[in-house]
Amino acid sequence: MNIIMIGDIVGRPGRRIIKELLPSLVTEFQIDLVIANGENAAGGNGITPDLAEELYEAGIDVLTMGNHVWDKKEILPYFQLEKRIIRPANYPPGTPGKGSIIFPVTRNVKVGIINLSGLVFLDNLDCPFRMADALVEEIKHHTPVILVDFHAEATSEKQAMGWYLDGRVTAVLGTHTHVQTADERLLPEGTAYITDVGMTGPRDSVLGVKSEIIIKKFLTHLPTRFEIASGTAQLNAVVLGVNLANGKAYSIKRVQRFLD
Repeated sequence: MNIIMIGDIVGRPGRRIIKELLPSLVTEFQIDLVIANGENAAGGNGITPDLAEELYEAGIDVLTMGNHVWDKKEILPYFQLEKRIIRPANYPPGTPGKGSIIFPVTRNVKVGIINLSGLVFLDNLDCPFRMADALVEEIKHHTPVILVDFHAEATSEKQAMGWYLDGRVTAVLGTHTHVQTADERLLPEGTAYITDVGMTGPRDSVLGVKSEIIIKKFLTHLPTRFEIASGTAQLNAVVLGVNLANGKAYSIKRVQRFLD
């Protein structure tokens, strides 16, 4: 089984390259399941129901989120209706939506997907490690194939999660920092790992935002309105090869594509 995980989709450029290039990637890598982090799809901050539907129509099966999940207030009731979008599971009880999903890829194949938020330099949520313990044990009753989108800032926290879950999940895939790392590997017990899948959005930018705006902010330390950059778009992703019998990964490959 082949699964593609797409890095944080940022604004219109990110959505555009998904529409243009995802079909060919699905064919090239014989993809069975498409997952993407969509927390920056709406102008770099959050997502709306209309944009979520747009991304499903483009070929994405499941959307994960992160610390910008609530930036667009209209998304709150959507989480009660739409099961293909999940937010970090370690938000407090009573938060709209769910933090995991068991997705039916075919009649006989299911994939568990867990979304977690890190704590270092981010909101003070429940412990992602203990939440992972509980969710992995629950999902194991339904499928051995389990993917974790760990939306976190600190590389150390992401690496710790990878080692913590090695052999218990199929993959631990870092998101949030918008820079694709070159440390993809299979951990000793069969879990695929990468510190950050990267960003799907404007290439010539600072994390998707116009570079001159971010430079000005660093120089002046004044409040600044962020604007999404334009120009060449990039798509960052990883493709996983998965053994359905035991849920272990046998390959992980970084993907990077561009569109003028």
